[in-house]
Amino acid sequence: MNQKERIKRIIEELDREYGTEYVCYLEHENALELLIATILSAQCTDARVNTVTPILFEKYKTAVDFANADLKELEEIIRPLGFYHSKAVNIIGCCKKLSEEYGGEVPSSLEDLTSLPGVGRKTANVIRGNIYNIPSIVVDTHVGRISRKLGITKKEDPKEVEFDLMKKIPKDHWILWNIHLITLGRSICKAPNPKCQECFLRSLCPTGQAREDG
Repeated sequence: MNQKERIKRIIEELDREYGTEYVCYLEHENALELLIATILSAQCTDARVNTVTPILFEKYKTAVDFANADLKELEEIIRPLGFYHSKAVNIIGCCKKLSEEYGGEVPSSLEDLTSLPGVGRKTANVIRGNIYNIPSIVVDTHVGRISRKLGITKKEDPKEVEFDLMKKIPKDHWILWNIHLITLGRSICKAPNPKCQECFLRSLCPTGQAREDG
């Protein structure tokens, strides 16, 4: 089986196991809330972010609200998420630019999004995929790690992984690839102790096969 055929089989198995519905694990009601939540999710679990954002979004409802936020007050709310100072600075800076240059609205282009303080390709692609339904590959730790385990990429740099996957994963599955691999990484293919014996992809996974052979 060549790589193209194996990727097709992997995608079929992921669809069968997890379905094809788009799911976002960060709770939000609009583009701005998802943007802020994604900035907060750096070096932090989505579940933990979801414990803080209800309080945050009750206090600050618009980009202007965040732009005018008192830094210390904002830091205190997001303190449990870690790196609270840099995240607070980025959120205020990001929302100032949104207010001044984009009318308080979250843009859809990769160039515009990555021009915002605290917004890299990963965050931009989360917005593009989840809000604007623009096919995008989000390379978080699960997506990068499991794509390498499956032998689909050898790249380590997230941007290089993203471009590599864009060549190999069908465009209509870019968003689902993110969702499925995050789900798989949280439930079965855990780091550092993957449950290879329980994995429905083990016959298609070079890493899982190597573990069995070993």
